Amino acid sequence: MTPLERLTTGLNITVLGMGLVFLLLALLWALLTLLLRLDRQPLRAPAPGAASSPAQARRPVKLAPELLSAIAVAVFTHQAVLRKQAAPAMRSYWPGSILFASRWIAAGRHQQTQSWNPRGR
Repeated sequence: MTPLERLTTGLNITVLGMGLVFLLLALLWALLTLLLRLDRQPLRAPAPGAASSPAQARRPVKLAPELLSAIAVAVFTHQAVLRKQAAPAMRSYWPGSILFASRWIAAGRHQQTQSWNPRGR
């Protein structure tokens, strides 16, 4: 086989393989789209006397000013407590401990930092 024939064969195999992959992806996409359309909930007519639009159905709830201020104080207190605990709470390991990684990773790091000496020399 000449180099040009090898290149042509390689390109044909590449195009065929990539074409099959993208064809299967397109088929999966079409299948998922079809399943999503078939799985939709049927639209129901609103009951008589019900709100005619979702905006009307979700009217804001009026809360008493005392309740609003109590909620605000609770939120600010919670934020202040979390801010004090942020450093230990966000740490995945204590400084100086060996819990930073698994033993497998630690052994790999050890091999990377040590120079290699062949045995017997």
